[in-house]
Amino acid sequence: MKLFHPILAGATLTERVIACAGVFAAIALTAAAGYVFPTNSPLVVAPIGASAVLVFVVPASPLAQPWPVIGGNVISALVGTAVGWAVPDLTIAAALAVALAIAIMSLTRSLHPPGGAVALTAVLGGPAVMKWGLLFPFVPIGLCSLSLVALGVAFHAVTRRSYPHRPPQAGNMVPQAALPATFSAPDIDEALAQMGDSFDIAREDLDRLLQYAEASAMRRQARSS
Repeated sequence: MKLFHPILAGATLTERVIACAGVFAAIALTAAAGYVFPTNSPLVVAPIGASAVLVFVVPASPLAQPWPVIGGNVISALVGTAVGWAVPDLTIAAALAVALAIAIMSLTRSLHPPGGAVALTAVLGGPAVMKWGLLFPFVPIGLCSLSLVALGVAFHAVTRRSYPHRPPQAGNMVPQAALPATFSAPDIDEALAQMGDSFDIAREDLDRLLQYAEASAMRRQARSS
């Protein structure tokens, strides 16, 4: 049964049920928006489903914030559309579109994993993409992304979750002045550099997490002494 333990820290059944309800409402409303356009069909593309997972399941992730969702998807769609028109070979175009989308998202601080799928969709989407032409990065991609973020903000406000995410306040932590200075921000940066990996957590949240852990350890040691 260990294989079925939550991968993400803090995941609970209640939290997942709430997230699924949010995703259901967001995708349904976003898709229904298509009926106000001449196409009279659901206005949604597959990568938006992946964006919904990030916005509603891991709203604290740097990859799920409004700018990465909207900017990352629109930028990737623009890149994919341009590459699809400029490169006739589909194999090369598909690979180049995803690679360039990642590079430009990284430079614009809008890295969003579904953006890679958006770029790929722009290249390989065929008639479904061609019917939108130059509008594709904005309708449906931009409009879907904007709707998803707006619904995410409203949903998380109702469920009392932070989105757009902001690091939590210190709350009932032991004041830092009362704790020995065992590590500092440069120590965290050095540790991250030594590990050589990227983690799906904001730098400020990581700092706060370690502060809470340190405060908890100090309280436990004080009670046992």
